[in-house]
Amino acid sequence: MDIHDLYENCVQSPEHVGPMLRAIHGGRPTILAEDFAGTGALCRHWCATVPGGRAIAVDLDEAVLARAAAQPGVETVVGDVRTASDPARHAGDIVFAGNFSIGYMHSRADLLAYLRHAVARLRPGGVVVIDTYGGASVFVPGVVERRHPIAFDRLPHLRGTVPPDAWIAYSYEQREADPLTGMVLDVLHFRLERQAGRHVEVLQEWPEAFVYPWRLWSVPELREAMGEVGLTRTDVYATLPDAMDDEGNAYVEPVTPDDLDESFIVLVAGRA
Repeated sequence: MDIHDLYENCVQSPEHVGPMLRAIHGGRPTILAEDFAGTGALCRHWCATVPGGRAIAVDLDEAVLARAAAQPGVETVVGDVRTASDPARHAGDIVFAGNFSIGYMHSRADLLAYLRHAVARLRPGGVVVIDTYGGASVFVPGVVERRHPIAFDRLPHLRGTVPPDAWIAYSYEQREADPLTGMVLDVLHFRLERQAGRHVEVLQEWPEAFVYPWRLWSVPELREAMGEVGLTRTDVYATLPDAMDDEGNAYVEPVTPDDLDESFIVLVAGRA
């Protein structure tokens, strides 16, 4: 088990994100372009579940992207998401930047450069989707802790390598937050634990497994920037669907301010 297994287990949920993206698109998208893709968990799931599905996974880390390349239908592109992919060869029905990775764009100029490149890669009828978080406490330092069972179904290579009764304790720490600059420092920690009598036994720890110095872009900032690059229609969606049918299709409607909790995570979608 390494930190990328931990991230996939505790942070990512491609089985939820994939149907959401298809619903937001509103048609029959088959090609997903995922920027800041990491191990390409979403791309792999997309190609495994969408009939005729293909995916382009873009990331700076070639070694991590190798996991995505193992899935038939996934093409990997190593490099800067603002320049690496070719608009003709790597066009997608959906261009997605998830897991708050748009925060790697620290200036508005960087954000606009990224969005222009994303728009250039859209197929007709396509959509750019970016997630972000917000709310009244968005610039308040703090820690959110959760326990996650080990997802052996999604990570079968972990079978036999960790005790079957173990779980992962996951901590998302916002260590620093500056409302004057929009910069935050977010840190992810993991522990492998199990019950030992009356006590919890810590089998292994990964403190500061991931450290993110991010610019936190607000929903209005993202929508305004999208409009500036030609995405003239923007909508905001929750991260979970309004409904699912028996075939796994999601149904969504844009949220209103009344739908938002005090702290929220949303998907901002832009269309030409």
